[in-house]
Amino acid sequence: MILPDRLQNNLLKKAKSDRNLFYKLCTLFIRLVLRINGSLYVKGKDNTLVEGGVIVASNHISYLDPPLIAAVLPRRVTFMARKGLFDIPLLGWFISHYAFPVDREKTLPSTMKEAVRRLKNGELLVMFPEGRRSETGELLEGKRGIGMIASLSKAAIIPTLIIGTNKVLPVGGKWLKKAKITIVFGSPVDLSIIEGGGNNLYDNITQKIMCAIGELKKRYADNSG
Repeated sequence: MILPDRLQNNLLKKAKSDRNLFYKLCTLFIRLVLRINGSLYVKGKDNTLVEGGVIVASNHISYLDPPLIAAVLPRRVTFMARKGLFDIPLLGWFISHYAFPVDREKTLPSTMKEAVRRLKNGELLVMFPEGRRSETGELLEGKRGIGMIASLSKAAIIPTLIIGTNKVLPVGGKWLKKAKITIVFGSPVDLSIIEGGGNNLYDNITQKIMCAIGELKKRYADNSG
């Protein structure tokens, strides 16, 4: 049975409204849990108040990092998630509303095109340039993909540092431990002076982004003691 256009539009609006309400409730719950569990501090949030397509480029030290970023940002976020997660019952259904799949072994051109399309459509995309969690907490080498997406989309890049999630939920951990969490959003990265072409340009952009995250780490994490 084909529904009238007006009814279809009303159903789509209701579904979108329900998803937005569910998203807000989830982010509120995450913030509440993390604050009760230890403490949660957010610095530089004003740096994220950028209109249009935005890439939040963060270090990655725990499975808590994606929900944490989603919970503290004022805008709804989109993620690039490992494709295997979409096959997990319930979890796959949940993340399909907030992420699109990526093959970490071989990133497909279609994945890059989807990321660029979403950014040009004004979405906020969270990316972890290292491509995987750092088990030591130290920054790993950034992958070329973020440089390519940044170059093609012309999106604003917000370097981001997460501190403490690896203590709350360490690698191999199954339960949350009490610890302080801090997330720092830096000033947008200026890509206008980066030279090069093709893969060289993408590598230079990636390096610039990783350097910006590294500077945040030196300022807020390495000198915290």
